[in-house]
Amino acid sequence: MATLLHIDSSVFPGEASSSRSVTAAFRKTWQEQHPQGTVIYRDLAADPVPHITADAWSAGYAAPTDRTPEQSAAFAARVKLIEELERADAVLIGAPMYNFSIPSTLKAWLDSVLLLGRTAGGTPSAQGTPVIVVASRGGSYAPGTPREGHEFVQNYLEAVLKGALGLDLDFIVPELTMAPRNPAMSALVPLYEASRRRAFEEAATKARELAERLAA
Repeated sequence: MATLLHIDSSVFPGEASSSRSVTAAFRKTWQEQHPQGTVIYRDLAADPVPHITADAWSAGYAAPTDRTPEQSAAFAARVKLIEELERADAVLIGAPMYNFSIPSTLKAWLDSVLLLGRTAGGTPSAQGTPVIVVASRGGSYAPGTPREGHEFVQNYLEAVLKGALGLDLDFIVPELTMAPRNPAMSALVPLYEASRRRAFEEAATKARELAERLAA
């Protein structure tokens, strides 16, 4: 049966997080389709991946016999994350927008799994693996909006996940999530509610479609 690698990075727990709520809906439908399947779950807020260090970085370019003990230990932690990605038949990532970009914990995970000569460059080892990213945000950064030029989540993740890692990338974008909490955005609540409904619908649909695609 298929293996799903599920990564959450929101600092907020449960339903307090829009990205976690939508990834949970995706995972629920996925598991209904794959009751005997495997889910590898990483909560980067509760159990953060260490940020890349000189030892972890340089070990990727050194022969195993030439690595220091510190390099070997740091590289082993990277390899564990890389192997999780390589084992996955599909990847699900919750990527809320914080200060116009992704959480630093998600960036740390990406820095660890992006290894030139293995997961990137030439023929990436996870090339073609489908990845669904739930890119939630408090406002709207869609084309034509005043803050279109401040959208650095989808642009960045497309460059890394699709461009460098060679993954088959798709997005679900719940937006205007601050509207119910910010009085200045009260007029946007109906648009937020529509976006939220659409995100849950897309999560269920994409989970079913992906399950069927992998089973074919």
